[in-house]
Amino acid sequence: MQAQTIILIALTILLVVFIATRLYTPKYLKTLNQEEFIKGYRKAQLIDVRETREFDGGHILGARNIPMSQLKQRQNEIRKDQPVYLYCQSGARSRQAAKTLRKKRGVENISHLKGGFRKWTGKVKKK
Repeated sequence: MQAQTIILIALTILLVVFIATRLYTPKYLKTLNQEEFIKGYRKAQLIDVRETREFDGGHILGARNIPMSQLKQRQNEIRKDQPVYLYCQSGARSRQAAKTLRKKRGVENISHLKGGFRKWTGKVKKK
């Protein structure tokens, strides 16, 4: 009975840590609402980190598609000296992409769209 309790406590701690790290937004990443995002994305590198089929189904006008699955291989396509605006479907992948770009590429000025593309009501382009 005691071993089961220890296992249950350990699993609970792991679950809490997993959820906290998924929801945590680092200080270097600015979370912007749609209005703030619209104000600045034309002066930035606008990157959609969703997979190609998602991007082809509709994306923010002017966005470049660099899927999260290809980001490490294609990180050199992103300039360090310009702001980077990221978005994905909900915001989770763009947070992950920001972490990768900061760590692997040294990008400093990174913002992402709060709520992701599913909350976007602005102009959309479909392929």
